[in-house]
Formats: sequence, structure tokens, C-alpha cells
Amino acid sequence: MIRHGFAETNELKLHYAASGPADGHLLLFLHGFPEFWYAWRHQLADLGDKYLCVAPDLPGYNLSSKPTEVARYRTKRLIDDVVAFAAQFSPKRKFTLIAHDWGGALAWAFAIKRPELIDKLVIINAVHPGAFQREIVKNPAQAAASQYIHELRAEGAEARYAANEYALLWRSLAKTAEAGHLSAADRTAFIKAWSEPGALTGMFNWYRAMRMNPPKPGALPSAEVYSDEVLMVRLPTLVIWGGQDTSLLPGCVEGLERWVPDIDVRRVPDGSHWIVYEKPKFVSDTIRDWLASPIGGT
Repeated sequence: MIRHGFAETNELKLHYAASGPADGHLLLFLHGFPEFWYAWRHQLADLGDKYLCVAPDLPGYNLSSKPTEVARYRTKRLIDDVVAFAAQFSPKRKFTLIAHDWGGALAWAFAIKRPELIDKLVIINAVHPGAFQREIVKNPAQAAASQYIHELRAEGAEARYAANEYALLWRSLAKTAEAGHLSAADRTAFIKAWSEPGALTGMFNWYRAMRMNPPKPGALPSAEVYSDEVLMVRLPTLVIWGGQDTSLLPGCVEGLERWVPDIDVRRVPDGSHWIVYEKPKFVSDTIRDWLASPIGGT
């Protein structure tokens, strides 16, 4: 059974959904854009038999606090939020971090900066910063696929994306819904979350706070350059990757061993960016089996 609560983290109040035994090993799930805790509802149901599963609404989303200043969404501040949040559920033990999309970007950064707090990392269609840095500079197709980021960062994006019952925002999920993986009730749940006061600004501020952005057509790359050493992830890492992702192209999952030596990549050729909705049981089973394996064993 999924239960709900709020946790005070630094100056924020974060809503969360949870399942499983309070004394179980913590699996902390971080959602992406334009999602909220609901993205992980199947995993909370599937994995709560053994693990303490907790999925917060990240800052700016749904029922959690929504700071208005862009700087509050810098990665360092968000990492501090995750540290404080996780400590309330697993104060003395390491936990496993499982994340998708923007949550995955945060999880990669967390694993780089605070590896002592987690035992394993699971990433679902979220690009490592080293790979993203490489792809937006050297791969014109990825630079083109990432141009939507500039739209989301732009002034007035909130009004455009809220128009016609959030038609532009829902468009990213529309194909998944049309294929039968998201219902009318699911769409209602998303719209309710997006309609929370300040939610769109909070959600878009994650993009506005980005330091590594794709170059606009005809422009030179403006991304900061990070060395390999500062991007290393020295933890057992599972990557589940839907091969039909149109935002993060296949190059984003190539050569990850350069930064993540202990990595297990599971490619799903017919999965999209939204594989957590398309194949929820596969995602849950893959996570469970990997955590129970000699490499991922928890």
C-alpha cells in the first residue's frame, strides 16, 4: 500500500509517496520532467514487499515547495536537498538511488559528489554529464534534439505550456498515451500536478538553472568543460535505456565506461524515453534482479 507524507528538508517541504517496511533498505526514486512521484507508482507497488521505497515530488513539483529563485535549482542545492531528505529515512545506512530524466541528471551528480551515501545507482534514460557534454558539442543530431531546452528556459514559457489544458506539456507524453500506456485518469493526475500554484515555474526553473546547454543553431558551444576525473562515478551502476528516445539519442549511452567503470547497460530497443510507463513490470523486475545479483546485491 502506498502512503503519503511530507518531510522538512533544509528550508523546503517535500511531499513523498512511500511503500514497504520502515526498516527496509531504502530505494530512493527521483522523477523527471514533467512528472511527479506518480511516475514511480508501479515500482512502489512492485518493490515495496522487500524494500523501503520512497518517491518524493522534487522541489518545484506538485505538492512540494516551489522556490521562485532560479539559483535555488542549481545542482549543488538540489543535492543538499536529497541528502537531507534521505537522512530522514535512512540516517545510518547507505541507500540505493533510482532515477529517470531530470531526476537521473540529479542522481548522476549526486553519485559524483556524494558517493559515500549510496551503495548503488540505477539510471533510466538520463544522460551522464560527460556524455551530454560530448554529444551536444560533437553530435549535431543531439544538439538539434536538445533545442527544446531553450524553449523551456524562455520567458513566458509557463503561459505557452499551460494553454489549452497543458497541450504542449502533454505532447511529450502523447505517443505513450496513444499506445495505451497512460490512461485518461493518468492525464488527469498529471494536469492536477501541473496546476498546483507555482508548479510550472518551479519545473521550468530546473532548465533555467542549467549550466550545460546545447548551442543554438550557428552558435559555438557555451557549455562549461569538465574533466573526466571530476565526472567519475565509482559505484555499481545499472542503466536501463529505451532505444527510441527522441530527446536523448543513442549516442548518449555510448562509451559510459569512460566515466562509470562498474556499469551494466540494459538497452531496450523498442522502449522510449518513457519506458517506466511502457514496461513498468520489466523496469521493476530488472531493478529487483540486479539488486539481488552478486554485483548489485542488496
